[in-house]
Amino acid sequence: MRYKIHVIDVKNQLQNYIWLIEETTSHDVVVIDPTQADLVKSYCAEHQLHLKQIWLTHWHKDHIGGVPQLIADHQLPAYGPREELSQIPFLTHPLQHDDHFKFHDLNIEIIAIPGHTLGHIAFFIDEIDSVFCGDTLFAMGCGRMFEGTPEQFYHSLNRLAALPPRTKVYCTHEYTLSNAQFALHIEPENRAIQQRAEEVTQLRARGEITLPSTIELELETNPFLRVDSADEFARIRALKDNF
Repeated sequence: MRYKIHVIDVKNQLQNYIWLIEETTSHDVVVIDPTQADLVKSYCAEHQLHLKQIWLTHWHKDHIGGVPQLIADHQLPAYGPREELSQIPFLTHPLQHDDHFKFHDLNIEIIAIPGHTLGHIAFFIDEIDSVFCGDTLFAMGCGRMFEGTPEQFYHSLNRLAALPPRTKVYCTHEYTLSNAQFALHIEPENRAIQQRAEEVTQLRARGEITLPSTIELELETNPFLRVDSADEFARIRALKDNF
């Protein structure tokens, strides 16, 4: 396998994950949404990985906290949302919807997915069937609507839902168990949700990660991808906020 995806469990209160993509010949890596620089540096040292790029989905502190130190230590390029330059002043490559760039021979496509924040972006890589979507789409759920409107968030989720069904979904938090409980509350008769909730419960009982998901699985088990309108999205998002 030419590319390998690694995960660092931050083990913080927000249950963040930091993802890395390794090109296995050179051992060059990209780090995505690095919460803490020390965790990234020690992981790369332990696995003999060479940091080459930083990718950021949005400006929240638990996604960009480690970036200034990583840039200071390694002079790395930082790719992230142009719309959030005022909150992420250290971006070297501001990106917007439909932009493309390269990591080795991978072609990375930028998808604008506002809602959680106004400038939130996803990194889609067709060659490795992967999307890194930050806090917009979660396994069996979605992020809170801090800055956007229901219409924006609904449209963003539809953009992600339209990706190839095989696409692996790499989100940034281990929220799947609580999301599964809410999904069961919304669709108690949904057999796919019942089955997945059982699997997730078992994984978490063993302390195992529940990610990545896939677009196909989310379409079957994520209530936020199963709504037909922005109004319906707003209704169940409000329910989740108080669940």
